[in-house]
Amino acid sequence: MSEEFYRIKRLPPYVIAEVNAMRAAARAAGEDIIDLGMGNPDLPPPPHVIDKLVEVARKPDAHGYSASKGIPGLRRAQANYYGRRFGVDVDPENEVVVTMGSKEGLASLATAITAPGDVILAPNPSYPIHTFGFIIAGATIRAVPTTPDERYFESLERAMAFTVPRPSILVVNYPSNPTAEAVDLAFYERLVAWARENQVWIISDLAYSELYFDGNPTPSIMQVKGAKDVAIEFTSLSKTYSMAGWRIGFAVGNKTLIAAMTRVKSYLDYGAFTPIQAAACAALNGPQDIVEQNRKLYHKRRDVMVESFARAGWEIPSPRASMFAWAPLPPALAHLGSLEFSKQLLTQAKVAVAPGVGYGENGEGFVRIAMVENEQRLRQAARNVKKYLASMGVNVPARNAG
Repeated sequence: MSEEFYRIKRLPPYVIAEVNAMRAAARAAGEDIIDLGMGNPDLPPPPHVIDKLVEVARKPDAHGYSASKGIPGLRRAQANYYGRRFGVDVDPENEVVVTMGSKEGLASLATAITAPGDVILAPNPSYPIHTFGFIIAGATIRAVPTTPDERYFESLERAMAFTVPRPSILVVNYPSNPTAEAVDLAFYERLVAWARENQVWIISDLAYSELYFDGNPTPSIMQVKGAKDVAIEFTSLSKTYSMAGWRIGFAVGNKTLIAAMTRVKSYLDYGAFTPIQAAACAALNGPQDIVEQNRKLYHKRRDVMVESFARAGWEIPSPRASMFAWAPLPPALAHLGSLEFSKQLLTQAKVAVAPGVGYGENGEGFVRIAMVENEQRLRQAARNVKKYLASMGVNVPARNAG
């Protein structure tokens, strides 16, 4: 009996899990770890959303199987969100499917539309499901950059010219996890034109659509004329409404892709618990002041983190969007590599971050820092980092020493 399973052999050890295990062990031992590793919101959902969950859960008929593609009211709520936020008309019956978070949705779509040997263009570094969802389905990944500049489009052209078989799918993720890069509508317009010309499907992950800090709202690829001909887009309630554990997301867009994904999902699940879907309706249809409040809170956390870490001797680029900062290792410690640096930061500074190499080989030399602790804790993390850097012989410049 073979213990070598085809799909398991294609999955390398999850590097980030190694740091997570160390963090859990440290906390179990009573250590106070400032956890900036996982993008797990520390804020509660809006009270009216919790109230709706409780209300519907009390109904005797609310505890049976739900609808795999999502209850009609929730699909309509998502369609209304796209109309309200992006000015895009969406058919809730044929252009929306509810997912159990973006990860499940991306994995189900990969299963639905990928054949063994297909070539997928995916960013490197990237959130692991963007690549491994397709690897599990039997595909091969060709990496493209994350930085949305001319080099990005040059890499797409090279991939189409020199890859056999020709790539059939492109994954994009802006605001990016982990790099926090953002794009404007002109980028998506060029991307849709390229996809139509090259007969490539686009999968857009827009999970951080509402966490932008430069005053310019994050666009959706669906705002581009003709985008529905080639694209599907994933969004989530996890970060916008601090509902990560509720596992509610959406796919919106091309009818063919939505139908394929819906069919696969019908074999895999019965949909999220109905009271959770009803509460998700309340989130999308109800008061939206929580969205702006959360945006301002993460904006302030970003400013506190960038300023306090710079004073500690670690210069971190200020992210334009998302709940993450993509931080290059301090130059004097770059030789450690992102995994060893993350381990030392955990054990010596009591600060958990995610090693960049866990997001792909091009993530080496960076760590991802999640802004999921309050401002006081972020300042404490900076003080701990300053002591760690000093213990490693890193001199803090005089302007940062205060």
